[in-house]
Amino acid sequence: MITELAVERVEFTCGHCWHTFGADYDVQYYRDENGDEWEYFTRDGDSVPSPYEPEGAPPCPLCGRRWVGRLTARRPVPVPPGPAGTPRLRLTTTREQHRTERRTAPRPDEGGHERPQDTTAGAPGAPGEP
Repeated sequence: MITELAVERVEFTCGHCWHTFGADYDVQYYRDENGDEWEYFTRDGDSVPSPYEPEGAPPCPLCGRRWVGRLTARRPVPVPPGPAGTPRLRLTTTREQHRTERRTAPRPDEGGHERPQDTTAGAPGAPGEP
């Protein structure tokens, strides 16, 4: 059973070149039938290890080394069903028929959407950088 959903912004600072970069992760906390608690991370729709563990840290975009991230922001996502009075829309069609463009829309990392420029310290094009 899902017990909590959230979007967590994780910041990474490379201990080798000191480049700072960040990424957003979707995290799902759930309890299995034995009562054990688990967490499950995805990034851009792909399953990934925890960014808070060495094996889950992404490589530094400048030097390729890996450093564990730290949580900088968190946005909880309500787990349905919402409280009474929560805005909602009853589907009058099947899920496969409802807003079919959702199934063919490109993922953000596939060029269907322009990503904001990295303005963190040391990034190419950051304020104050040549």
